[in-house]
Amino acid sequence: MLGHPKARRRIGRTPKAIAIAVAILSVIGLEDTASSRDASPVFSPTGPDASAYGEALGYPIGAPLKLQSNMVGNYSHADQLDPTHRVTADKPSLLARAPQELELTYTFQGQTHTLQDYLDRNPTTSLVVAQDDTILFEHYQYGRTDHDRFYSQSMAKTITGMLIGIAIDEGAIHSIDDLAQTYVPALTGTVLGQTTIRALLQMTSGIQFGQDYGGSDDDAKLTRLLFSRSALSTSDVISQFNVRAAPPGTHWHYANINPEVLGLVLTQATHMTVAEYLQRRIWEPMGAESDASWVIDHNGQEIAYCCFSATARDYARFALMLAHDGAWNGKQIVPKQWVLDGTQPVAAGSPLAIEQSAHPWGYGYLVWLMPAPRRTFVMEGVEGQRIFIDAATHLVLVHTAVRRKPTHDVGDSELVALWRALLQQADAR
Repeated sequence: MLGHPKARRRIGRTPKAIAIAVAILSVIGLEDTASSRDASPVFSPTGPDASAYGEALGYPIGAPLKLQSNMVGNYSHADQLDPTHRVTADKPSLLARAPQELELTYTFQGQTHTLQDYLDRNPTTSLVVAQDDTILFEHYQYGRTDHDRFYSQSMAKTITGMLIGIAIDEGAIHSIDDLAQTYVPALTGTVLGQTTIRALLQMTSGIQFGQDYGGSDDDAKLTRLLFSRSALSTSDVISQFNVRAAPPGTHWHYANINPEVLGLVLTQATHMTVAEYLQRRIWEPMGAESDASWVIDHNGQEIAYCCFSATARDYARFALMLAHDGAWNGKQIVPKQWVLDGTQPVAAGSPLAIEQSAHPWGYGYLVWLMPAPRRTFVMEGVEGQRIFIDAATHLVLVHTAVRRKPTHDVGDSELVALWRALLQQADAR
């Protein structure tokens, strides 16, 4: 079983300190060696193209966020860059470790590879594979450790979606078909205020909102406004996006503005911050082993479409809970029916089906749905943040990364190939 996280020795930030710490861990048995056969964490002080990622500088932290030499440090220390709300852990739920580390081969672009091959070629900061309550594989690169909190990017959207389901189950939100303005009066009369919670969850609000990650689109404007020092409230910021391009529920369009509205709905309906609600309803009941953090805007409102950070094992716990239809640590944490409803693929040909030109996958309640004969779904964020979840086998994969391209990186396709091989191996057991 895992020991208390504070019992582990934290690896230093400079290359020399990292090397010394890795050597110490090897001696005391916390670092995997060639003779070790269990699934203990493996820590590497380096990674692919480490010099460009700031290895010689100790993987620095600082602006700009996505400068390559800063990405490793920034994506594991977001709370040192922006104000955050802390999500406090309490009593950790136990995870077992497989007696032998997972071995896997997969095929990509006509070549056969191993898990280590994948890590050797892709800028991955953490990779964890778990099934049921057991860790099968846990590796870290670039001097990151099991104490670091990794930046979620849009994986946070799925957390927001699950919190909405809990709020509905508790009666704080009366119906998924209520309008957002029912809970956020400041949005009354606006396009997004007159949109149902269901449409916001499914990205079918019909809002006109450009999001191409080019730095000058509506998404970039939204981010700048949320982090500016202006007197605008979060509702005022949202209200600036007030053109509807399609009737709600008829057209799928991925837009960060949708979950941002849901964050306001949660805060107003529950009378808690989103971080506090997460802590009380999921993080503590789930048995997270480490505190998490959520970046807030200039009004103290969590950025509900992004910017949550947690350790890789706590991401695995969250994923395992979803793989068990919302149950974990002896508790039904997220209502089972909500998880089932939110992860069922939309029927092909329906108005909500995603256009193949936009994305080959389906979309549920702020979660991606893989084409498969069964429920397999994905929390996805730019630059390689991924959590794959298979409900049939209770298999999950947590992947954090520092890819240079926001989307459509070749490594994304390779990771999907790796995941499919994992599923095939699990099915064959």
